[in-house]
Amino acid sequence: MMNRIFIDTDIILDLFTQRDPFYIHSAVLFNIINTGKLKGFVSALIFSNLYYILRKQKSKIHALNILKKLKLLVTVLPVDNKIIELALSSDFNDFEDAIQYYTAKSHNINYIVTRNLKDYKSTEINAFTAEQFLNLLKNPT
Repeated sequence: MMNRIFIDTDIILDLFTQRDPFYIHSAVLFNIINTGKLKGFVSALIFSNLYYILRKQKSKIHALNILKKLKLLVTVLPVDNKIIELALSSDFNDFEDAIQYYTAKSHNINYIVTRNLKDYKSTEINAFTAEQFLNLLKNPT
């Protein structure tokens, strides 16, 4: 089902920190989510990661305000014992990516939107950049 996507931390940072040249694609993606035509999912892990990064860039209040906005746009999926077990025993180079992957997989999400495609090459879930996913939405095959 194409209308359910798992969104990685880097895509969210692109949006809220307006990182060029990635900002425009993340903004369009979140605009589609905001309209309800696409349902965005994240893991609970993302909130602590984003808070840590955004608090350092601006302030605690700024970080919390961004996280409150994000929470309105996405569904937060739990990271449980099973997901951690799978991530710990996986071949992923990046432990965070393993947690993200198994969170998405355990909730039957078929698409991960990320800028870190290399860590998702050998997975059962299709990974796309925001730009690639937007192109896929325009031209489904």
